[in-house]
Amino acid sequence: MNPLAHTAHLPRAAPARVLACGAHLKNRACLIEGRRVHWSAAHGDLDDPGSRQALLQSVDLLLARAGGPVQAWAHDLHPDFFSTQLALQRAQQLGVPALSVQHHHAHIAVVLAEHGLAGPVIGLALDGMGLGTDGLAWGGEVLRVGDGAGAQHWQRLDHLPPLAQPGGDKAAREPWRLAAAVLFALQRGDEIEARFAPVVGAPAAQLLHRMLQQGLNCPLSSSAGRWFDAAAGALGLCVRQAHEVEAATALEALANDWLTTHPGWIAVPGSLALYPLVGALLAMPAQGGDAVARGAAWFHGALAAGLVQRVEVAAAAQRTRQVVLAGGCMANRVLRGLLLTGLQRAGLEAFEPQAAGCGDAGLALGQAWVAACRLSAQGLAHAMPEIAGVH
Repeated sequence: MNPLAHTAHLPRAAPARVLACGAHLKNRACLIEGRRVHWSAAHGDLDDPGSRQALLQSVDLLLARAGGPVQAWAHDLHPDFFSTQLALQRAQQLGVPALSVQHHHAHIAVVLAEHGLAGPVIGLALDGMGLGTDGLAWGGEVLRVGDGAGAQHWQRLDHLPPLAQPGGDKAAREPWRLAAAVLFALQRGDEIEARFAPVVGAPAAQLLHRMLQQGLNCPLSSSAGRWFDAAAGALGLCVRQAHEVEAATALEALANDWLTTHPGWIAVPGSLALYPLVGALLAMPAQGGDAVARGAAWFHGALAAGLVQRVEVAAAAQRTRQVVLAGGCMANRVLRGLLLTGLQRAGLEAFEPQAAGCGDAGLALGQAWVAACRLSAQGLAHAMPEIAGVH
């Protein structure tokens, strides 16, 4: 595979030449200069040594491709990511800034860059995880982000309720843990063993209950992905995931099938009170298959309607009608369709990622765009002929 996959073009020229090292998962790097975006091939997850070596090769090739000196390196906010450490090392070697960009801010900036948007936007970023500025895992975010040239300005306006993740990263692989965390938060912790021991064993269920009681290794996250896992676990669709997004995909498929056969269905009033919502799903497996499918549709409908309500309030307060949808959860067609319909009814204009895609594989473009805008705002971006002449 060619380590330099392709070159894309933007509607608006970037104000600086920046190389971005991308995300930790589904990694791709990119170089922006003028209206051109030079993309590396996809490297995969940077836990893999082979993917790390491929990223090293790609950034060298991107540097060789540049029409002049790179003015900054952009990277994720997480200090332990290999991509972050690489950006810091290379920036120091070249004597240029290394600029961190928060994960969900970068997701929204991808769309700003691809559409050349003017004016501030309300960004709805929904995914599995990205480090927030408070040190917690985010993933269900309503942000205000400045226009294309002012994309470095952003503010967190709202977010999904934080959910405990018993066992840390292990909770993302075992949805039953998240459903149990909902039970505990609803003061129904005494139900955890009876409900989950038959599928995971009594010792595991008892240990998890004690972890929740003691707050031991139960970090909080506002991740939309973890709430989808909690809903799938509550409905009994997935106990342990054999692969990433298995639980969320099963939930989406069931919701889609049910909605297809119930075209006149109207969702319950939207709410981001997700604890009682998922708590209600726990009763549905005992009612049979149709109830489980209805519960999957109900979860999608209530979540989407609640998010639209929050976005509508934020847009009115920020005096904008432009909304950006981004993050890996936007690959869920049921959720995306409900969001787009709701936003249209609210009189809001929605923008989505184009060639870069909604997931982490396109994140480097957002990192690079924000960093370039930050350099420009600080007066550190000097226009060079080879940048100004690119169209």
